[in-house]
Amino acid sequence: MGLVYHANYLVWLEVARTDLIRNHGITYAELERQGYGLAVAELTVRYKTAARYDDDIIVNVTLTEARSRSLRFEYEVIRAADNVVLATAYTALVSIDPKSGRPAALPAPIQALLGKVRAT
Repeated sequence: MGLVYHANYLVWLEVARTDLIRNHGITYAELERQGYGLAVAELTVRYKTAARYDDDIIVNVTLTEARSRSLRFEYEVIRAADNVVLATAYTALVSIDPKSGRPAALPAPIQALLGKVRAT
């Protein structure tokens, strides 16, 4: 059909989200080494028009909410050639202790770092 499979958008969102956090000084791997994980608790995607194979895609991501145990990211998936918005989305993530799987507050330095991500 020449259209990008809808689940690929989820991968693009994850890459954009991890890049945003990494570009501000911490990686998911470092969070895990410190004993924390970020689990997707909610995801909504609104598809507006299809991406086609070989389209160059831009994903704009913004951290819109940073709490001690949860984060919310909002996204725009855009076709680079004509700046058409292909989809909008948001994800809500919960900070967890990977050993127990229970919610866990992020340490203050990480919360401060994420606060700076949100401010940019």
